[in-house]
Amino acid sequence: MSTPPLLVLNGPTASGKSGLAIALAERLSAAGRPAEIVNADSMLVYRGMDIGTAKPTRDEQARVPHHLIDILDPDEPAAVADFQRLARDRIGALRDRGVLPILAGGSALYVRAIVDEFDFPGTDPAVRARWESELARVGAPALHRELALRAPGAAARILPGNGRRIVRALELHELGAAVSGRLPPPRYALPAVAQLGLEIDRDALDRRIADRVERMWADGFVEEVRRLAADGLADTPTASRALGYSQLLRHLAGELTEDEARGATIAATRRFARKQLGWFRRDPRIRWYPALDPDLASRILADAQHWDHA
Repeated sequence: MSTPPLLVLNGPTASGKSGLAIALAERLSAAGRPAEIVNADSMLVYRGMDIGTAKPTRDEQARVPHHLIDILDPDEPAAVADFQRLARDRIGALRDRGVLPILAGGSALYVRAIVDEFDFPGTDPAVRARWESELARVGAPALHRELALRAPGAAARILPGNGRRIVRALELHELGAAVSGRLPPPRYALPAVAQLGLEIDRDALDRRIADRVERMWADGFVEEVRRLAADGLADTPTASRALGYSQLLRHLAGELTEDEARGATIAATRRFARKQLGWFRRDPRIRWYPALDPDLASRILADAQHWDHA
């Protein structure tokens, strides 16, 4: 039996990756080619963070098995290296059972880390904690200036507001590791990978993002964050930085009104979506499809004969 291909769905947030993954998995399984979904979104791993992450519902997860969802508590870090290992192990296990894995969601970094040759330098928790404490004390722009003094090449490739990447670059520099701020050249580490991308007009994407955020608020997002905040969400290393959650934590702290938090969430999500699309566009291996095509699943399945030869 040949190894089932790995189907990777790329695209900006709110472009419809999750719904498409479910539709493809259901249709493939109905046709006698079992398929299951592997999550590649670092925030879907957290229990209790459901509304703000647009996590697949219980009904959707019952219709199609989803993997790597709800595996961590919010106070646990979601390191890319750990996610890489978990995703590759799960993809391998599915393939061993003859199941076609569909990798969906996430940023270019997480997708590339899973499918490509992608090694991570070591880490030192004490060094990392010291730089995270400094980030909390002085803020990302000031810490970015410190990075520019120590590793100007890396600083030039990291946005001044990206505190997580700044901390990691300073940690690597202190440990004597190479700090480039660049992703490695694209070269698959896994066999038979077929990458698809969802493209969408910017105005249409902006509307979808605004509609999604409005639905989040209508579905009780504020109460979800208030409950998580009572359990210490603001002190978590990764979860508190998630889109929407960080803005609502500022609202709960009295720094923003609720309307300001909602507007900030829409604006930040739009910026993130543009960044995602920019990264994915740099990968020539992705075959692009129109996200809003009503026959999208059929079009993709019509190309299925090419997946095994990707």
